[in-house]
This record gives sequence, C-alpha cells and structure tokens, in this order.
Amino acid sequence: MVMTRLESGPHSVVVSERTKPEVSERATRRVFSAQYKLRILAEYERRDRNGKSVLLRREGLYTSSISEWRKQRDEGALQALSASSGRPPTDPREHELARLQHENMRLQSDLATARRVIEVQGKLSALLEQFATGSAESTTNGGAPK
Repeated sequence: MVMTRLESGPHSVVVSERTKPEVSERATRRVFSAQYKLRILAEYERRDRNGKSVLLRREGLYTSSISEWRKQRDEGALQALSASSGRPPTDPREHELARLQHENMRLQSDLATARRVIEVQGKLSALLEQFATGSAESTTNGGAPK
C-alpha cells in the first residue's frame, strides 16, 4: 500500500491511495419476491409523476422493471411465482406403498441369504456325518485305512 501526505492547511493527513471500492467486484443480480413486486406496483400506481420518480430512486428500480412486473401481473405470473416451490406433496398411500415395496425387497434378500445358509449347513452336516461314519468304519476294521 502506498501512503502519501496530503497538505490541507496547517496539518498534514496521511491518505492511502488504495481504498475499498464501494461497488463489489462481482455484480449480483437482485431477486424480488412476488409480494414485493405487487406491493411496489400498487404503491407506484397510487402516486403522481413526482412520487413515482421518488419511489423508483428510493428502491433503486427502473421503469422497465415496473413495466415488466405489470406484464407479469396481468398474465398471472406473479400468482404462479408466489406458489410454493418444489414438488407437490405426495399421497401418503404412495409413500406407504414405496416403503412396503422396499421392505419386501429387503426381506426377500434376507430369505435368499437364509436359504443359502441352510443349504450350506445341510451340506456341512452331511459331510461331517460322512466323516463320522467313515472314521467309525475304519476303527471297526482294525484301524486299517480303506
């Protein structure tokens, strides 16, 4: 930062050349709600010519905005804008149906897993039984392997 001295009478004052700009570096678009637009339109239409200018300056608006808002109001767009955004609410029965379908799929998956476990346990049991009977036969035959 560069500092300079400014002579203004008997006292000198330090002034920085870099100051914070009043305008932001990146412009942002102003967004107005439907209620605001309707309120400003009503107020604008009640005023005389000078009052309209005062209103526009106070709010930082242009006549083109007023014209556009009038057009939107006449076409019914403002009522559409004031409606709640997002998806419309769903029927609770549809929500319950989706939940039950999801639960059904989960239970079918659990059942398939349980069936596989039972199948493996059956095979393991048969194998262990085969080993047990095989070792019993080998001890009765005098310990000689088959």
